Amino acid sequence: MKIKAAVTKEAKSLFAIEDIDLDEPRNDEMLVKVIASGFCHTDELARLQALPVPLPAVLGHEGCGIVRKTGAEVKDFKPGDRVAFSFGSCGKCARCLEGRPAICELFVTINFGGVQADGTSRLSQNGKTLSSFFGQSSFAEYAVVNERSAVIIPEDVPLEITGPLGCGIQTGAGAVLNRLKPRPGSAIAVFGCGSVGLSAVMAAKISNCGMIIGVDQMPSRLDMALELGATHIINTVETPDAVKAIRKLTGHGADSSIDASGNGACIRMALNSIRPGSSTVLVGGGGDMILNIEHDLMGSAKSLLGVVEGDSNPKLFIPELIEHYRAGRLPFDKLISFYDFEDINTAAQASNSGKAIKAVLRMK
Repeated sequence: MKIKAAVTKEAKSLFAIEDIDLDEPRNDEMLVKVIASGFCHTDELARLQALPVPLPAVLGHEGCGIVRKTGAEVKDFKPGDRVAFSFGSCGKCARCLEGRPAICELFVTINFGGVQADGTSRLSQNGKTLSSFFGQSSFAEYAVVNERSAVIIPEDVPLEITGPLGCGIQTGAGAVLNRLKPRPGSAIAVFGCGSVGLSAVMAAKISNCGMIIGVDQMPSRLDMALELGATHIINTVETPDAVKAIRKLTGHGADSSIDASGNGACIRMALNSIRPGSSTVLVGGGGDMILNIEHDLMGSAKSLLGVVEGDSNPKLFIPELIEHYRAGRLPFDKLISFYDFEDINTAAQASNSGKAIKAVLRMK
């Protein structure tokens, strides 16, 4: 079928909304009318080719919509279902069978390799294949999504806000709730207060952390951190030595920390801000960095953990996040700024500049 999609043709090019072809869903897939899609920093990294996704491609990986058609083997969904979609996984490897699809052995291939789990793409333009992204390519009017990636959204929850649950929100919240599992009353420091970091702040409040310290350089994001549950904030423009400030606040260092920036200097600060024997979780994509193994890590028996997608199983974790939202404990809708699909480049600019914490595109 012919659809409109935002095509990324080459590195650093603007998104171009064009007509493309979308193939029919296969046996374990669904055709979904996309209602909305979040814009994530990972989409920007792919556009810039800091993540080498094959181009041309249709990006977007925080989609939600309404099921229009299902493949012959799809059992748990039917046309008319409201769904949000998350990352792709193979469903067959040891990690998937353990219930940990976020570390699927084919995660990189399915989510960044330009193909679905079967090694093919459903997207083409003028007879030439386009790469898919995260098994969904949600910057489009319609998407073909594997049933493993979809989660039903209850009728009382606004569908258009739920796309970011599939990546950014579950990444930050899952880092706390699924991996760190902080003790009630403990101190946690969150470096980088974008949508992922602020989701970690909300999860820390859900976990009854006694001290929640938001660290960023943008006053608007730090204000939002306070609104969402941070007990203290540190503006690194005004207070460059965040480590010293955290040690002063806690008396001994935080009990855990999260880096959502992907910046090497911030990662090192996050690691140095925790007390001996504690853990720092990395959830932001980044490049090389230098650590002093003795001083920064081993000498204090600290752990530096990489966590993908909040180490979550979306089929279980997204419903859990929705329950927290319903109860008022996870007001992630406060992070969202809506943009029309046609204004995708404006949304991208707002997201990249920090004007929008979580830009969400509405498809018409």
